[in-house]
Amino acid sequence: MSLRFITAEEAASYVNHGDNVGFSGFTPAGAPKAIPTAIAERAKAEHAKGNPFKIGMFTGASTGDSLDGALARAEAIAFRTPYQSNKDLKSLVNAGDTVYFDMHLSQLAQELRYGFLGKINVAVIEASDITEQGEIVPTTGVGILPTIARLADKILIELNHKHPKALRGMHDIYEPLDPPYRREIPVFSVSDRCGSEVLKVDPSKIIGVVETDRPDEVGGFAPVDAVTAKIGENVANFLAGQIKAGIVPKEFLPIQSGVGNIANAVLGSLGANPDIPAFKMYTEVIQDAVIGLMKDGNVTFASGCSLTISPSVLEEVYADLNFFRDKFILRPQEISNNPEVVRRLGLITINTALEADIFGNVNSTHVLGKQMMNGIGGSGDFTRNSFFSIFTCPSVAKGGKISAIVPMVSHIDHNEHSVNVLITEQGIADLRGKSPVQRAQIIIENCVHPEYKQLLWDYVKLSNKVYTPQTLSASFGMHINFAETGDMRTTNWGNFIR
Repeated sequence: MSLRFITAEEAASYVNHGDNVGFSGFTPAGAPKAIPTAIAERAKAEHAKGNPFKIGMFTGASTGDSLDGALARAEAIAFRTPYQSNKDLKSLVNAGDTVYFDMHLSQLAQELRYGFLGKINVAVIEASDITEQGEIVPTTGVGILPTIARLADKILIELNHKHPKALRGMHDIYEPLDPPYRREIPVFSVSDRCGSEVLKVDPSKIIGVVETDRPDEVGGFAPVDAVTAKIGENVANFLAGQIKAGIVPKEFLPIQSGVGNIANAVLGSLGANPDIPAFKMYTEVIQDAVIGLMKDGNVTFASGCSLTISPSVLEEVYADLNFFRDKFILRPQEISNNPEVVRRLGLITINTALEADIFGNVNSTHVLGKQMMNGIGGSGDFTRNSFFSIFTCPSVAKGGKISAIVPMVSHIDHNEHSVNVLITEQGIADLRGKSPVQRAQIIIENCVHPEYKQLLWDYVKLSNKVYTPQTLSASFGMHINFAETGDMRTTNWGNFIR
């Protein structure tokens, strides 16, 4: 069949109120832009006529403003999963005006196939190339692409000429069978391929191709500051010590790193530490620091779900694809985050905590236990199945008014059984083989900001001679005090004793 080229507005006409729509990409990388914007405009027009228009949305992770932002501002989102970071969408979610459910990223594709989440009516896919035989070359992010393309009744393509056709060969598209027929994921080293270099779809389902020339909406990363630099240095020194102790093999192990400014600083510190050998990455997001480490020879290969790099760095990669062609590969998140593969490869996982408590529980998602920040993302996929897990965070926030280390986290995403090491700019707490009392001691001494140490020691003393020194009436005292006064430092435990 021949491809049918249409406008974004015509593409949007195939998306109807009540449809569930799956979008390609992972972060703003690989996320469609022109068609979602046109869907948002259609929603506004229907609302102006007094007609309802909302869609259910499945994505790989967060997206760009032209997708999440445009549809949120148009009040066109009935529900959204599995992860988001757009400020307009977040406002709707926290106001209760849009249904949002947080999910481990590795689980979304299979739960769609299992039928847990309803059907997919339309898949919207960004491509760098497409053939009449239904071979699609994705762009910089894969996400849940294979599953939404196979399950959807209709497929709309954004053919984005900003991304070269030469990306063909830099993807590994694989979708596992469902139980009881599932086999092992055949990835036994970071660079192993298990699937196809292109996405193959039924060409009869492709109802239109929209040509665009719009860049990924990836923002830049904040420069490394004193706090993030010290966190990175602490992580690198800890891992170098693990190699010297013989706990980590001298050849080192693959690294998984979350996305963001702290992750960028940590990766830079690993590359700068002479005691850390060149390493490989098996991760979700390949970001700016990884590209620099590849150029310097410190990262030899990276497997990820997306190439989430700032525009100028992406231009560098595209200008030198021959150099990078054998240095990274992009896979669906069901493979990049797969617990089976994570455990087999023995990943050292490094993720960011929003807050942690003195016993090692970690909150990645909720502010004061009730306001959604972004979502759990893939941190749980990696943490529970790692060789060992590291969580990082600054010890304080809001100019010292908030301690990131509290008596009890206001929401638990990763419990104490999954968190092996906690690192702040203050120091390192190795929690392996420690009782609750021992964990509290090492976290307070090594990771807590000096302005909060005595406060947390006083909390521990409220409940002596017990297995876990937790006092329920006071456990959220610091959170309550912040909500009432704007500063955790003024907490008086006597106000909470019952």
